Amino acid sequence: MLTIYERGRPGYEETLASLSRRGDEDLARVEPDVRAILDAVRERGDEAVLEYTERFDGRRPDSLVLTRDAWLAGAARVDPGVREALATAGDRIRRYHEHQRETGFRYEEEGIGLGQRVQPVAAAAVYAPGGKARYPSTVLMTAIPATVAGVERIVLITPNPTPEILAAAEVAGVTEVVDAGGAQAIAAVAYGTDSIARVDKVVGPGNIYVACAKRLVYGAVDIDSIAGPSEILVVADDGADPEIVAADLLSQAEHDEAAYPLLVTLSRAHADAVVAAVERQLAALPRKEIAGAAVRDNGYCFVVGDLAEAGRVATVLAAEHLSLSVADPEALLPSIGAAGAIFLGYHTPEAAGDYAAGPSHVLPTGGAVRFASPLGVYNFVVRSSLICYSPAAISRQGDLLEGLARLEGLEAHARAVSLRRAK
Repeated sequence: MLTIYERGRPGYEETLASLSRRGDEDLARVEPDVRAILDAVRERGDEAVLEYTERFDGRRPDSLVLTRDAWLAGAARVDPGVREALATAGDRIRRYHEHQRETGFRYEEEGIGLGQRVQPVAAAAVYAPGGKARYPSTVLMTAIPATVAGVERIVLITPNPTPEILAAAEVAGVTEVVDAGGAQAIAAVAYGTDSIARVDKVVGPGNIYVACAKRLVYGAVDIDSIAGPSEILVVADDGADPEIVAADLLSQAEHDEAAYPLLVTLSRAHADAVVAAVERQLAALPRKEIAGAAVRDNGYCFVVGDLAEAGRVATVLAAEHLSLSVADPEALLPSIGAAGAIFLGYHTPEAAGDYAAGPSHVLPTGGAVRFASPLGVYNFVVRSSLICYSPAAISRQGDLLEGLARLEGLEAHARAVSLRRAK
């Protein structure tokens, strides 16, 4: 069951501090293996990817890259009701992300033209996990922001894709499908192989091997973030239905044994009611073994007494998903620091954010929301500075530029200015 800590009692601050460091995941234990995989793929390309796929997944695909006809035929096998649901969710996700488009800017100041140009990256890879569960929703949440950004080549990497995954790829605007997962798939798109051209950006969640691979290929390509286990923090006042709060907690616990279901309540009585509801619902969950392990190992409840302390705890924990299940969430919101996605009020389930509300459900974890943002259109663009001096402007600013250059001992810099002034 959830472990309860009450404000002012032993263990409260220590546990809170420990949880604030939950993102310090030790990738070191898998790094040697991941480095070996990356090196092998960089040296031997497709053959290495196929060998690792056979070793880890017990299968050897006939081809790593599915032909468009093949994957569209696979997508066509999906149930019409599922296709309609994916299309409806896709439309909502697309509309939300259209608000994130950047147009750049231009202006002139004393004869100096300045500005910023915003362009999409040429190619991006989106990863969809294929381990304990399959997530067509993740295909939508990663590929659609890339489509809205204007990325021309969008590569889905996922092992043994199902018709539902392929249908989501079609809805989202994916242009290529690679039948591989794990660190070997990350290496393939980062470095390129005979059959897979390299990309500029790799995004999407995965297991510890995928996370480690993304960290190690950064520099060869850009990445979105290093994703860890899923997490939810529910801040609940006494008006929140314990059964609904329990369902919200379990909605993340059922993802993975390492997930973090976290709770903040204003009273011990309410905390006890939620814990009892978690136990009742857990017994009937199809994935009760997974959810039960997450609740047992990573489930915590903080009884805080008032909303001011609730805001402090939420700020310290900096959660991926933050549910403000309180009577006036807007009043509480200003007291809370960073969070990945914030769900406001009694009637807003975290599950809406996972599927069809609109924002991408790919979010920083482990407290990384302190410095990172949800996946969005801005992840798939590059920005260029624009600078244009008129003859009069370089003449006016020449003394300043030459003086600063010579201050740093860079005479060639100064001459690049003085020669222009002389002409």
